[in-house]
Amino acid sequence: MIRFQQNARPRTDTPSHLFAIGQTVRMKSRTGLVQKTAELFQIKSRLPVKDGSPQYRIRSEQETHERVTTEDNLEPADNPAVANNPSI
Repeated sequence: MIRFQQNARPRTDTPSHLFAIGQTVRMKSRTGLVQKTAELFQIKSRLPVKDGSPQYRIRSEQETHERVTTEDNLEPADNPAVANNPSI
């Protein structure tokens, strides 16, 4: 038998965007190694959630096109773990 809780709050499974428009970010390394040339991107717009991860339109000053990526592929550009690593 299924029981329903009275006055239950509706479930909100939609994750919110972590990064703001205009914020500078970098792509996370796909191999787990620190990237030597950590290219910086600027968030141009927020896009709908895809597969449970918010999406963003990003652009680098070195490129003439924009990219679309999910939040799990990005990290803040001011990440101390990367900024303090002398091998970059």
